[in-house]
Amino acid sequence: MTSTEAGNNFGDLLARVSRGEHVFITNAGEPEAVVLSMKEYTALVGDEQVDLTELEREFDEMFVRMQEPPHRAAADALFRMGSEDLGRAFAEEADRRNRPDI
Repeated sequence: MTSTEAGNNFGDLLARVSRGEHVFITNAGEPEAVVLSMKEYTALVGDEQVDLTELEREFDEMFVRMQEPPHRAAADALFRMGSEDLGRAFAEEADRRNRPDI
């Protein structure tokens, strides 16, 4: 089902899912998402509840830290990098994290 069809026929989408179907949502012909029942979702990921208040608190704290000068400068540098520089920085960091001597 395309994303447009899903939006225009949301009731049908929910009915299909409630009958046990997995409905793939496509964008430009490529699968982008899948809709499934809560029962099936819970079977896949468990029934642990997410504490949204705690998650929001953690996000807010992280956002405040990101505004500190060293972190802001690092983020600004990332946004100025081209794709080759970003790829190189990623590979260097991955290598650094995988070396036991560091």
